[in-house]
Amino acid sequence: MANEAYRAVFLRVHPTGKMVLSLTTESDGKETEYAQLVADELGVPALDVKVVPADTDRYGVGHSYNTSPSDGTPAAIVSATGKIRDKGQLLAGAALETSPETLAWNNGAWVAGDGSDPTQTKTVEEIALYAHGTGALPPGVEGGLDAQTVYTG
Repeated sequence: MANEAYRAVFLRVHPTGKMVLSLTTESDGKETEYAQLVADELGVPALDVKVVPADTDRYGVGHSYNTSPSDGTPAAIVSATGKIRDKGQLLAGAALETSPETLAWNNGAWVAGDGSDPTQTKTVEEIALYAHGTGALPPGVEGGLDAQTVYTG
C-alpha cells in the first residue's frame, strides 16, 4: 500500500544553466546516475546537475509524498526533462523569432534551419537566462524554466 503513494521530481534550471533535481525520495545511492540522465536528456555536463534527495527545502516536512526510493524515478526524470525541452522550444522560438515547430533539438540546443548558422541556435543555458527575464515570453508562457513530475511506483 505504501508503494502506491505519490512521489515527485522537480527540475529547476537556473539562469546560469545550472540545474537542481529535487526528489521526494530518500537517497538510494543513484544520484550520480540521475544527474547523468538529466545531462544526457538536456545536453549539459552532469556536473551542472545537483541532485537533492528528500528535499525538504522544496517539499517541506510531512508533505505526504512517499519517501521510499523507487524504480520509477528515472522515468519521472525523463518526463520532467521532456517538459523542460518542450517549454524551452517555445522560448527558443521566441528568442530566434521563428515558429517553435520549425526548430530541431540537437545535443542541448534548439536549432533553426540546417544548423549551419550559429546565430540560429539557442542552448539550454541561453534559454534558461532568457526564461528568467532577458527576453519577451510567448503569450501564456510563464517565466522561469522548471518542471515537476508526480508519479507512483
